[in-house]
Amino acid sequence: MMARFRPLLFICFAALLSACASSPSSTLGELPRTPQASTQELLKQAEASDASEAALLRLSAADKSLQQGNLSQTRQILDQVQLDQLKPAQQVFARTLEAELALAEQDPARALAAFEHPAFERLAELPVDQQLRSQIARAKAFEANDQLFEAARERTFIAPMLSGEQATRNHEAIWALVSKLPEGKLQPTDDSDLSGWLSLAMAVKQAGTLGQQQRAVDAWVAQNPEHPAARTLPEPLEKLRQLADKPLSHVALLLPMDGSLANVARALRDGFLAAHLEAGDNLRIELFDSTRIASLNDFYRQASAAGVELVVGPLDKELVRQLAARDALPLTTLALNYSDADQTAPPQLFQFGLAAEDEAREVARRAWADGHRRAVALTPRGDWGNRVLDAFRLQWQEQGGTLVAAEPLAEPIELANQIADLLQVRSASRAQGSNEAPPTRRQDVDFLFLAATPQQAQQVKPTLVFQYAGDLPVYATSHLHAATNNRSQYLDLEGIRFAETPWLLDPQLPLRQDIERKWPQAQGSLGRLYAMGADAYLLAPRLNQLLALPETELQGLSGTLMLTPKQRIERHLPWAEFRGGEVQRLQDEAD
Repeated sequence: MMARFRPLLFICFAALLSACASSPSSTLGELPRTPQASTQELLKQAEASDASEAALLRLSAADKSLQQGNLSQTRQILDQVQLDQLKPAQQVFARTLEAELALAEQDPARALAAFEHPAFERLAELPVDQQLRSQIARAKAFEANDQLFEAARERTFIAPMLSGEQATRNHEAIWALVSKLPEGKLQPTDDSDLSGWLSLAMAVKQAGTLGQQQRAVDAWVAQNPEHPAARTLPEPLEKLRQLADKPLSHVALLLPMDGSLANVARALRDGFLAAHLEAGDNLRIELFDSTRIASLNDFYRQASAAGVELVVGPLDKELVRQLAARDALPLTTLALNYSDADQTAPPQLFQFGLAAEDEAREVARRAWADGHRRAVALTPRGDWGNRVLDAFRLQWQEQGGTLVAAEPLAEPIELANQIADLLQVRSASRAQGSNEAPPTRRQDVDFLFLAATPQQAQQVKPTLVFQYAGDLPVYATSHLHAATNNRSQYLDLEGIRFAETPWLLDPQLPLRQDIERKWPQAQGSLGRLYAMGADAYLLAPRLNQLLALPETELQGLSGTLMLTPKQRIERHLPWAEFRGGEVQRLQDEAD
């Protein structure tokens, strides 16, 4: 009987194979292999192969070239592959490779565009390794493009498919992403795992002090015991739980009450004390005049004997340099200025100030996010202008931007010629007719980076218009904003975008209103110093927290505050624009 069924079984098996061959999955095609041959050997084999095999070999060669860091060769190889002739699996592989190459070239927008190919609709049909590779690359592209929520969503989706070290890295990356999101984006979603991550980040952000954060984490774990983050806390949160929750009780303010810095010091002191009064805590604050101490050693001996736990100050840059030159300090110190950039400071020293370099880096980030890629720069002569320009240049080039030209800002009488030369303004004649065409500027520049005083900046924008470059976007540091509400002055700055402290962009801040009632001189640009003093108070009890949680962002009045690896507080600032004689706040990038 069995023998009689064999032909029928064979026919059924053949039919099944035929059905499989015509099923959608068979149209995927095979993925490129990872042979042991070198890139050049693969390319040589491709020359002697038919079109379909040659495409696979070239994709393997491009992959190997990219892993070796040879970006130009990878691009050359990919350019030889006709994407529309490939099957979906190969298109997914090629487009993922394109995205990885774009990320290596610091072009996240191009990386994201690579994933828009219709072949990715069939990604779930591919082997898991390829799915993970594509989705990790897409997550990295979202992150590089400042789409942190989308990056976290992508990584949360793939988390169950990962294991070992790869799973650990992804787990930590999810927390790093959600912890950077503003509270407005930490809302529940349809994905329960992602919602859990977002609620954990919200719990930590809304808790102010170290102890409150520790209790918030413990409460979240108790409420979400089955969540991946509850089973294994991200490393920063584990460190946070282990920190001793000892409230700060005694702070020394080390400021110069006489001399050239006295006015600055009084504004910082008053901002610090006003924030203390608003908080209503039991912190003891003792003032020391840095112009009257015999030496830093004497001061630290006196402060230690008095039971001081933290020093806020000094303000004088030379004193900060002296502290940075030491191997160790007797007390944790939050200096209100910065030492030289190349100094390696002791671990007890933190540094905070209204650094113009922060704003220069902010200009680079914002201009890049707005789609600009080629810049020219005008900054003041001297050390300050050089530092600002260097900070902008480094951040801009790190992002992949090009600084076409940079010059010291000329005196008003020379400014017109300087801008004409910088932008290569030339006359152009019409092809027909008797009238001469208006001059034109160079077209290989996207925007102007400007660091200038209000008086200098007032000359720049009208001069750009005069030199037929009024359409050139201008991005600036806050130094051009006098905060006087002078309409005629603001009209001269029309269209300029600039970074500014939250303090000066929100007149409804309760602390600002309180301080301006007590100290009318706090109105205007001096308000930045009061904001800095209030932020020094915000930072004082949180320095260990910032060390344990490097991704922590504190929403301060002088900016969003973060700690760099060198223990310097870096500020990220909101943006504004001069419009119709007024200052208008711009939408934040993250919104």
